Formats: sequence, C-alpha cells, structure tokens
Amino acid sequence: TITENMSEGLLVIDKKTDILSYNSSALTLLGTDLTPNMRSVFTLNRSYGFREVVDKALQGGHAEETIFINSRYCRLYSNPVMQGDKIAGAVIVILDITEKEERDRLRREFSANVSHELKTPLTSISGFAEIIHNGLVKQEDIKKFTGNIYDEAKRMIALIDDIIRLSQLDESSFVEEMKDVDLQSITREIVERLKPAAEAKRLRTEVYTEALHVHGVPQILDEMIYNLCENAIKYNKDSGSLSIELKKAAEGILFSVSDTGCGIPYEDQDRVFERFYRVDKSHSKEIGGTGLGLSIVKHAAILHNAKITLSSVPGHGTKIEVLFPVTA
Repeated sequence: TITENMSEGLLVIDKKTDILSYNSSALTLLGTDLTPNMRSVFTLNRSYGFREVVDKALQGGHAEETIFINSRYCRLYSNPVMQGDKIAGAVIVILDITEKEERDRLRREFSANVSHELKTPLTSISGFAEIIHNGLVKQEDIKKFTGNIYDEAKRMIALIDDIIRLSQLDESSFVEEMKDVDLQSITREIVERLKPAAEAKRLRTEVYTEALHVHGVPQILDEMIYNLCENAIKYNKDSGSLSIELKKAAEGILFSVSDTGCGIPYEDQDRVFERFYRVDKSHSKEIGGTGLGLSIVKHAAILHNAKITLSSVPGHGTKIEVLFPVTA
C-alpha cells in the first residue's frame, strides 16, 4: 500500500533483470503497461540511460541517470540489493523532474537573454562615446550623439528595473505589503498618464470603471494595469480604438483591456507572457519596451491569485482580461 501510493516510481529486479515488484507510478512515468509476457525490466524501457543504471546496480554500484520519455524528464536512481556478500538484484527509483528541468531551462534562457539585452545598449553607448572621445564628431552633431547615449542608458536602466521587479515577484517579497486597494482610482490615474500617448495615435478611448477594491500591493497592481494599457496603445493602429473596463463579475472583479491593433499570431499567443519574448522582433526597438512587461503582468497576477485570459485575432486586435478573486 505504501509503495503503490508513492508518486515516485519503484522497481525491484533480480540479478537476471526480471521484475520482482513494481508500483503504478513506475509504469506511468515510463509510459508503459506490464503484460504477462514482460519479465525483464528492459521490456519497460531500452534507452541507454535506463540500461546504464540497471547494469551498474547489478554490478554492485550506485547509478544516476536522466532520461527523456513521453515529453517528460525522469531521474533514475539505482542501488544493488545484497544477500550476504552476493548481489541478489537491484532497486530502481524513478522521479519526475520535468518541472525542475523546465525551471533550469528558463533560468538559462533568462540569463542568456539578459546578457544579450544589456549588451546591445552598452555596445551603442560605448560606440558613441568612443567616436566623441576620438574627436570624430562635428561640433553640431555632438548633441545628437549624446542624445543617443542618453536614450540607450535610459533603455538599460528600464531593463534593469524590470529585472529587479521580476526577481522580487519571484521571491514573493511583496506579500507583507498587501492591503485594500482602490482599483478604480489606479485605473483612472493610469488612463490619465497614458492620455498623451493615446492622443498621439488618435485613439478613440472608452473607459468604464466601477468603484471596486482588491486585497493587493498598490505598486504592483499599478504596474500590471499600466503595462496592459500601454501595450494596447503601443500595438494599436493609428485612429483605432481602445477599451478599458473594470467591473464586478460573477466570479470576482474583472479588469479588461481591448485594442484594435495588429493582434497576436495564434502560434505566439501561448508564449507572449514569457520573459523577453517578442512577437515582432524586427520592430521591438522601434516600439520600445524591455520585453518583460507581460511577464511582470503574469507574475503580478500570480501574486494576487488572479487569472489572465488572452484572446486575439491577427489583424483585428487583442483583448486581455484579469480576473481577481473576491476576498472576504
């Protein structure tokens, strides 16, 4: 009963590799069923890593291997079973480490992306500064070059600020700052802040808000709503429309932003909340931003136990909804 209720897979074999005992988790993780004619453990899996852990254990040693099977990563641990001074068989434990592997992959990708994103403005700053330092710039062009240095420095500072914010959200370091927050006031204030940007694109803006409160962190909620509204403006078409709504719904408090912009290709919609993921990389510098805005939105939603829903039709626009749970 104990082994059958383990989430880890367990296999016990004799020295001939015949299966003596197993639990359901082992078969599930290996993606197979045990049939009467399957005696050897190698009928469950014939990969190199699996054979290695079995062979080493039957030779009297401890072994560890990671195998990829059925879209999941499994870590195998094997040890010999001794009967006196003789090897009687082996025990193999199987752990599902897919989540850990995925975290490690995301961490590696994040580190590589951070290095690339920081290197780009630094290279520009260094290049402009070197040209000025070597006296290769006409006096009337110095202002333009220093302006470029200033813009790239601002871009780098914004990127670092977003990285710090994401790290704080990952560590849930804002939990103690939670309090009753007036979402209506935050939304109206953000709409006012973004009004010049919306007017520059001649957007028809509709705003509907109800007097609603949530339990959360004011600063993080501000950033979440700001990022969503700013994206709806940046990726909207000229003379398009923008709709911002905050209302009471049956399941909780619903905040939504709709635009009539370029939309998001269907194949990209599952990835837009990933760090540094940009749908149109060729226009990313032209549009601006760090590529971390929607990732901050996602982590802010997690912090507030909110659910994000995205719907988008390429060429017609995007709608993002955030549903906050009702708190007592």
